[in-house]
Amino acid sequence: MLNFVFHNPVKIVFGKGTISQVGELAPTKGRIMMTYGGGSIKRNGVYDQVKEALKGRDVVEFEGIEANPLYETCMKAVKLCQKEKVDFILAVGGGSVIDGSKFIAAAVPYQGKDTWDILRAGAGDEGAEVKSAIPLGTVLTLPATGTEMNANSVVSRKSTMEKRYFSSPFVYPQFSILDPETTFTLPEKQTANGIVDAFVHVVEQYLTVDVNSPLQDRQAEAVFLTLIEEAPKALANPRDYDARANIMWSATCALNGLIGCGVQQDWATHMIGHELTAVYGLDHAQTLAVVLPPLLRRQKKAKLDKLVKMGERIFGICAADKDAAAEKTIVAIEAFFNSVGVPTTLSAYNIKSSEAAAVVYRRLKSLNSVFGEHADITPEAVRDILSA
Repeated sequence: MLNFVFHNPVKIVFGKGTISQVGELAPTKGRIMMTYGGGSIKRNGVYDQVKEALKGRDVVEFEGIEANPLYETCMKAVKLCQKEKVDFILAVGGGSVIDGSKFIAAAVPYQGKDTWDILRAGAGDEGAEVKSAIPLGTVLTLPATGTEMNANSVVSRKSTMEKRYFSSPFVYPQFSILDPETTFTLPEKQTANGIVDAFVHVVEQYLTVDVNSPLQDRQAEAVFLTLIEEAPKALANPRDYDARANIMWSATCALNGLIGCGVQQDWATHMIGHELTAVYGLDHAQTLAVVLPPLLRRQKKAKLDKLVKMGERIFGICAADKDAAAEKTIVAIEAFFNSVGVPTTLSAYNIKSSEAAAVVYRRLKSLNSVFGEHADITPEAVRDILSA
């Protein structure tokens, strides 16, 4: 097992009826900015619950953070924060709202020349150092990204067609409220996307190099199995509280840092997927479902032992030939994604694979980007993966 430091300061408040606790958790003094996306939280009653919990507080609202939050939109919120002298941000929504709010929190006090520098980590360098941020809390309504319990944020820039990320301990939420009932009215597509996103988060930390970390492996396998078991239940009956609760907590545990302790991590699928979202506007989970299978096939030799282990423990695959077992595992992953309604080919989204391969290759080549736990996913490798 590799050396590691684990620290997660996020207070999780989980369960039905917990949104009322926002009033106890949010600061009683100062100005709060409530950030959210479109009208879904107003239609499902979450908005009214939050406003009731914050009754008597000084609250400014910022509406309109998109799925794949835009830098341009977030900067409008930054200006509003600065103008209104906001002391605390309450992000109410899914991963996009929370990611956007984390960037807003970091950008408001940022002293550098260009706030986009905060997000340059996804471009192949470390990005500008975040030295402070406005404190924030979250009310999660769409389980997927795990951002409610980590220090990560991903933001897109429309003007340059880029999707980048940053990570800073200053943007850990002080608290996150997870009420599974808020997910009852999610469209089936969003439910499926969240399941795939969480599943691939675990893949990025599990399907790498075996460093003799049996506890982390089994923790990761527990998330895999729970998602696989609960997904059909939630899709068949969206108001199945237990299924929704298990999926919500699984998505949080998929990327709260615990299963990644002391193990090699990959993240190449995410980096390639970000490029597809930036160029074609595909949902994040859709890009992951497209990229992961051909990436695993290309990296089969390097990931062979873990692929075989996953096949045996998650899908019950037993084969004397390791290569055959690994291929069956990849096929099983594809089948799972398709079973929840997330296609695994670019053609399903009316995108030519040869075109996407060429476009993304040029973008990554200009940045000299290299991904993967072995740093062997070059722009040329990405071109081959997308061509497949």
